[in-house]
Amino acid sequence: MDKDFDSIFTGFSKKQEELIPILQKIQNTMGFLSEDAMFKVAGFLQIPESEVYSVATFYAQFRFEPIGENLIKVCHGTACYVQNAQIITEALENELDIKDRETTKDALFTLESVACLGCCSLAPVMMIGDNTHGKLSPAGIPEILSQYFKKGGKK
Repeated sequence: MDKDFDSIFTGFSKKQEELIPILQKIQNTMGFLSEDAMFKVAGFLQIPESEVYSVATFYAQFRFEPIGENLIKVCHGTACYVQNAQIITEALENELDIKDRETTKDALFTLESVACLGCCSLAPVMMIGDNTHGKLSPAGIPEILSQYFKKGGKK
């Protein structure tokens, strides 16, 4: 086991029921679940790799590709849905030239529709990193995104 994973596994007692919390910790640390990470988890918990993969692929919360520098989460919960969250997602897709759960070619943004962000009074709402943007309209998307582009240009 290498040092990176030693620190991730610290505090876990090798019980099979710790599989999901371990996968969550890896994703929070690395941004996604690599094949190597899933193999290491299987070894740590002494369970088949297929079981780790089966659990990881069952839950939509887990990603298997690196995410962009800025993770955009668009709420599609009930309040946001009725306030046209889909047109916000479409505006982001058009502006960034990606689809839901994809990352821009420059690895600056990853777009992800989520079930609920818990900001119903701001519907429709999205988060970019830790920043919440509410009462969205498609026309406002370019201005919001401009705050996150690196110096030197948009694309």
